Amino acid sequence: MESGKPQLVVISAPSGAGKTTICKKLAERNPDFRMSISATTRPPRKTERNGVDYYFITRDEFQKRAINGDFLEYENVHGHFYGTPRQNVEALLKQGFTVLFDIDVNGAVKIKKQFPEAILIFVRPPSLEELKNRLRARQTEDPQEIERRLQRLPEEYAKSVLFDYVIVNDDLMATVAQIEDIVRQHQRKERGHVSH
Repeated sequence: MESGKPQLVVISAPSGAGKTTICKKLAERNPDFRMSISATTRPPRKTERNGVDYYFITRDEFQKRAINGDFLEYENVHGHFYGTPRQNVEALLKQGFTVLFDIDVNGAVKIKKQFPEAILIFVRPPSLEELKNRLRARQTEDPQEIERRLQRLPEEYAKSVLFDYVIVNDDLMATVAQIEDIVRQHQRKERGHVSH
């Protein structure tokens, strides 16, 4: 498996488009990739574990940490706060890992401002119908919550123009392979710029 200069790879998508699954597959298949684990104030879903999927913290703790500058970016999404712990990301980069972010569009844009070399990838579902089916199928949100998530689509699609790449996820493994290619191309370019 080739690996190159550590990259920041930000993957954003509407809820249900598959960004978390894509990130997990990328990390499984590439030993030099690691997931950035976000902190959130939302309650865990049945299958989620603290420190693995998210750091689940109280609103008070989140606000204290935000004031202290502990987050690279944070955002209120669907009524809950999500943030990227700065220390973890810096530690992974120092160790030579490419860091994957599974965050919303606004968080992605904030990361790009701080790290212009970050690769921003927006993942679209094949269709609105398919997205609704995926959200219902995962049975983790009630109908109002699903509606709230769908109401964000126009904003998310509008922001996707700020991304480096837009990919349609109609086949999971093809999407994963496409993202791997993008990252490796960037790494090869970076290697080419090294002066000897």
